[in-house]
Amino acid sequence: MRILVTGASGKAGKWVVRDLVDNGHDVLATDLAPKLPDCPCAFTRADLTDYGQAMDIMRGIDAVAHLANIPAPELFTDAYTINQNNAMNTNVFLAAADRKVDRVVWASSETTLGLPFDVPPLYAPVDEAHYPFPTSTYSLSKVAAEAMAEQVSAWSGIPFVALRLSNVLDPDDYEAFPDYWPDAMSRKWNLWGYIDARDAASAFRNALESATTGVEVAIIANDDTVMQRSSTELMAEVFPDVEIRGPLGEHETLLANDRAKELFGWKPTHSWRQELGR
Repeated sequence: MRILVTGASGKAGKWVVRDLVDNGHDVLATDLAPKLPDCPCAFTRADLTDYGQAMDIMRGIDAVAHLANIPAPELFTDAYTINQNNAMNTNVFLAAADRKVDRVVWASSETTLGLPFDVPPLYAPVDEAHYPFPTSTYSLSKVAAEAMAEQVSAWSGIPFVALRLSNVLDPDDYEAFPDYWPDAMSRKWNLWGYIDARDAASAFRNALESATTGVEVAIIANDDTVMQRSSTELMAEVFPDVEIRGPLGEHETLLANDRAKELFGWKPTHSWRQELGR
């Protein structure tokens, strides 16, 4: 496919670009930030808050991997964050409909599920039904985009897939993990979850190559947590009153990723335990 990757210079976007190129797709990368030095495909800078630029960059495109957004709360003011993200998401979704692309896969967020869990989750592992619980304008922008995707898909007939990405980490980020281990509270904000950037990239590819219809949503998290302690122990210490739905493996993720496996055959293959030999 001829695939447009937005946010291509970002932490996850750069891996999505490389994974798609390595698997034989024709990729056009775009970002407001400059092209990364090792970008393996064509690159055009575009400001996707401008609808004309969104339409222009999508000419001749078969599918869209949309990752362009302010990527977290507190990087900018609250109003700026939601306004910029809403503008980008609106323009990309409507341009995709106008251009009649075949499919849109886009980066939603684990933050839509209730992060940072200052109010304990209703149950664990948290799944796609634990929604919507936005606690910032960043997460609210993702909730709004999920609602908008549902309507644009219905109007256009284009399949949309929202990937609720967990905390995206490069392999180099794993060196910080030992600092988390003494204190269970250090990463409770997302139930000790993460997603290796390489596995985030394969999730985008699998979703783009899939035959899903309508609108689908899937949590993208690794199979394990960032901690050495068992998931059962972590929940008992930090969230002792939260309902545990089903048995937990020793280090099993508390951000359920079964939906992505069922929908488009995705499975994470990289773990910090391999990288650090723990």
